[in-house]
Amino acid sequence: MIVDDDGDEIGANKASSQIERNMKAMAMLVVVILVIAAYISQLYKLQIKNGDYYRGKSQRVSSHTDTIPAQRGEIFDRNATLPMVVNSDSFVVSLNPAEIPRGYYDTVTSRLSSILGIAKLEIDRKIPEKSRKIYKSIDIKMNVPFSVISNIAENIIDLPGVSWQLKPIRRYVETGSISHVVGYVGDITKEEINMMYNQGYTENMVVGKMGIEKQYDSLLQGTPGSVRKNVDARGRAISNELITTQPQMGKSLVLTIDSRIQELAEKALGNRVGAAVVLKPASGEILAMVSYPYYDQNIFSNDDAAAQYNKLVKSPNNPLLNRVVNAVYPPASTFKTIMTTAALSERVIPPSKKIECSGKVIYGDRTFRCHQRWGHGMLDMRGALAESCDIYYWVLGRDYLGVDRIASYAKEFGLGQSLEIDLPSQAAGFVPTAQWKERKYHVKWLGGDTMNMSIGQGYTLVTPLHIANMMAMVANGGKIYRPHLLKEVRDPATNEVIETIEPSLLHESNIEPSVWRAVQSDLRYVISDGTPQWPMENKVVKVAGKTGTAEVGFVDHWHAWMATFGPYDAAPEDQVVVVVLVEAVNDWDWWSPYATNIIYQGIFANQTYEQAVQALPNVRYYMGELARKVKTNGRRQE
Repeated sequence: MIVDDDGDEIGANKASSQIERNMKAMAMLVVVILVIAAYISQLYKLQIKNGDYYRGKSQRVSSHTDTIPAQRGEIFDRNATLPMVVNSDSFVVSLNPAEIPRGYYDTVTSRLSSILGIAKLEIDRKIPEKSRKIYKSIDIKMNVPFSVISNIAENIIDLPGVSWQLKPIRRYVETGSISHVVGYVGDITKEEINMMYNQGYTENMVVGKMGIEKQYDSLLQGTPGSVRKNVDARGRAISNELITTQPQMGKSLVLTIDSRIQELAEKALGNRVGAAVVLKPASGEILAMVSYPYYDQNIFSNDDAAAQYNKLVKSPNNPLLNRVVNAVYPPASTFKTIMTTAALSERVIPPSKKIECSGKVIYGDRTFRCHQRWGHGMLDMRGALAESCDIYYWVLGRDYLGVDRIASYAKEFGLGQSLEIDLPSQAAGFVPTAQWKERKYHVKWLGGDTMNMSIGQGYTLVTPLHIANMMAMVANGGKIYRPHLLKEVRDPATNEVIETIEPSLLHESNIEPSVWRAVQSDLRYVISDGTPQWPMENKVVKVAGKTGTAEVGFVDHWHAWMATFGPYDAAPEDQVVVVVLVEAVNDWDWWSPYATNIIYQGIFANQTYEQAVQALPNVRYYMGELARKVKTNGRRQE
């Protein structure tokens, strides 16, 4: 045994140190093995177990996808021959400011503005200084002709960052009054993205703004395509390899509108602020929907679309307003159709009972005057409806029916509620009640209120479509079908019908069939022997209906209604309802019945507007009188 000077055992110490070193080495080895195992485990997790996920994420980081816009579906009238709305190829010029060499931004944009024919300031507004280092193409001008694109291509060396692409734009072949039906499209707004993001809508999309374009946007949109390319972290292309997915065109829509009847109704109304609607009572199909004034939807395809929109908004009489479904008016004497139905159904008065019209009636401290100032004499119900006698219906409403029953029957006809037409917006109108007036104005409903309501004045408000549905209910003997504008959905490639819109019953009344037959007969008598006998004279078709003139505060001016259905002696399947309204802002000419007669003549004689006018001597005579500025004596005509 070897010992040191202190007598320690040197061999034992060395052995102990060796063991300690071995244990440390072993521990290090274990640590290394565990690290390697963890690393291998993580590699397995990243590359094998979750490989697909991270490869996709890597591709998203290292690739850039450009959307190829899909063409919107075309829109046809009911005959589905030529489209009313198509797509046109158009170029959009874009600028990627980050691709412009440092110090050359003003030079490039000045050159580009000169070629495009726009102010440089307009480009600067679209590309603010803070966004000029971002690798993103920004649209500078749309609807650029090919000649301008050729000019850019010839000078592309001097225009770094400038590019162009083909982008379809909406072109409206049929304009005029159809604008309110079809509507128009525009760039999606931030508010719209927020509302429709979950439906797949994103920025840079074009969406419907009004009419059918908005109502059926999801069908018309189609499926966008895409072009994917590899880029670096700053968005610059690093490869010429492209992966392309082709876009799919949107569905084709066939409307219920008949272009011939639409044009006929448009010309019949003329340049008068108002509305006209033609529908099939047995199905609810809208054959024509005219609102004047109207607008040209093609203006929204231009760069100054926002300015054009503001101009329309500020324009007198609001050309953007669809008066058929969004404007409300007092129904005036057309409401006497509902009053007659209610009286016959409730049996509150024998239809043969006569009431005297002396031209005025005093109630409370007020004198109510009939439109016939010298009076109609003794009238039964049929005669009162034909002459549109106010005094008869004042008495009928105040003394026999009462406000509650009148309101109930008005709602039975669909007034005061949405008619569920397939348009983005519509007015429900309004039917007043005694309880409503007390809550709103804190005063009681009076007999004078009932009298006003009985002749379609006062608080009651309707759209022209409400009046059309009212007449449809009479023609159908108590049934109202949901009015609609879409007839079919078709495949754009094969033209195969994908969906057909079937008639949908909106409401069916329990009023006795005998009542409807009596009302139909009375409305026919209105045309054959009543106030519109002369303007509605027609040898081709027998019509039933009711006039109405609503006082609105203008001197010698009224809203003029004509609400009809015909042929009177035909089945509902072969009939049409025609309603024409001329607003009080026009010079008073009582044109509504004449316009209605022209529409019937054109439909059932298969004539154009010009041919229909020539075939109706009464209309020609009256038009001559208007041309010579021969006015009525200022009295209301019914």
